[in-house]
Amino acid sequence: MKYMQLLQYILYPFSLVYGFVMQLRNILFDLRILPSAHFDKAVISVGNLSMGGTGKTPHIEYLIRMLSSSVSVATLSRGYGRESKGFILASPGSKVNEIGDEPLQLVSKFDNIKVAVDEKRKRGLTNLISRYNDLDVVLLDDAFQHRYVRPGLSILLTSYSKLYSEDHVVPSGTLREFPSGANRANIIVVTKTPKIFSPISRRRVIEDLKIQKHQQIFFSYIAYNEPVPLLEPAPSAFPLKLLSILLLTGIADHSFLQEHIERLCSDIVLLRFNDHHAFTASDVALIETRFNEIPTQKKVIITTEKDAMRLRTAELSPLLEHLPIFYIPISIEFHGSDKELFDSRVLGYVNRYKTSL
Repeated sequence: MKYMQLLQYILYPFSLVYGFVMQLRNILFDLRILPSAHFDKAVISVGNLSMGGTGKTPHIEYLIRMLSSSVSVATLSRGYGRESKGFILASPGSKVNEIGDEPLQLVSKFDNIKVAVDEKRKRGLTNLISRYNDLDVVLLDDAFQHRYVRPGLSILLTSYSKLYSEDHVVPSGTLREFPSGANRANIIVVTKTPKIFSPISRRRVIEDLKIQKHQQIFFSYIAYNEPVPLLEPAPSAFPLKLLSILLLTGIADHSFLQEHIERLCSDIVLLRFNDHHAFTASDVALIETRFNEIPTQKKVIITTEKDAMRLRTAELSPLLEHLPIFYIPISIEFHGSDKELFDSRVLGYVNRYKTSL
């Protein structure tokens, strides 16, 4: 701990320099010296101040479920980790190296929306709108710092375990800009809160984040669903009683999933890769070795839904088909009346925008 504190202290001057550069950039956008495009569609940005781990994808999925029954929805993201460039419209046959794991997860789960990737959001929005005149709303994934597009509604996520008010700019912390950048958001969602969340904790967070008059704040938590086989047909059903689980992750924060699966077994063996890791055949060999080293027959491998997108490829699937690998889908729930108020705010914006066209 002392070493980490010393390292943070040493790196802090570099954080100040980076933060001031980002602040100058924001000022140039605020003064309209740098251009920010507005589109004649409802555009909702979902992003964060930190480098990741706040739960953007499940919150995007929540918005899709809420909106797609009544309006035409598209999502647009950078497609982090893909090997391709430019604008690509995803399809169920898209590969993870073409569009990235998160867009592939969305196009695999929702057949009633458009999913697109483009590292330049303005170009991506232009392409989407020109192709689909009946499009009602575009959800921008991880676009809070992408200011060349001006969203009509900006949703900022921050993890309860590491609020942006308690963090520092990289490299001494994980923030992409100073915490004051949060003032641009219309809605702030505190994510990954405990399922039992007291009013005292709620008030403390609101005070810490210094919510502005133009902003609304909501609190969400993760709901874990039943394990799903990575491959079909599965080599075995998910056992009800387990002694050990090999937890395989390539995400920014695995701690919440680890806490959830602790109730399913007596022992957890963690095999962790970097966020958005591109799995290879040698990785599969390592996974199998670690799994075989666990000294019990009552064992399975559990991973995340996002990691499943990068494991379930034409190259790797034949190597994994004999292993009992399951992923756990997650969804988002809001505390108390927050769901009704959050839905009302988002739907009110979309419907108001449709009326104004």
